[in-house]
Amino acid sequence: MHDAGINDAGLAGAGVGQWWHEKTLDELSASEWDALCDGCAKCCLHKFEDADSGEVYYTAVHCRYLNAQTCRCTDFAHRSMLAPDCLDLRTADWASIDWLPGTCAYRLRAQGKPLPQWHPLVSGSRESVHVAGMSVRGRSISEEYVHPDGIEEHIVHWVDQENPHAN
Repeated sequence: MHDAGINDAGLAGAGVGQWWHEKTLDELSASEWDALCDGCAKCCLHKFEDADSGEVYYTAVHCRYLNAQTCRCTDFAHRSMLAPDCLDLRTADWASIDWLPGTCAYRLRAQGKPLPQWHPLVSGSRESVHVAGMSVRGRSISEEYVHPDGIEEHIVHWVDQENPHAN
């Protein structure tokens, strides 16, 4: 059984209302929640937080369980057990989740902002996030290939850019 407005690919069907603008995050069903994820995988990148300023710095180093081509977790059901730092966003305190990139659909909706045109629910294609250059596809490396002491050497500044082709 599928929720109204979500097809087998998890994308909006033609002529169906934009439920993602009509519901709060708390009101989303499990399949709607999953469909809201844009598939960018930026949340799977290792991050550092400046203790003094609170500023978050992203690296180009991703979790070992990320499939870098599909930008999906290879063991999503067990991710919290395999990677203890991986958070279940459904139970997150949205007032304190400022480490997610500004382009994240969950963060945008928590702030009452619309989804960008490249979001799969808006475009109708799961590839649009990659075509727009908004995902980590082709831009990151697995933590398996980086010494833990060297992760900071991989800090990047493209994560929050809304137009990555501008640079």
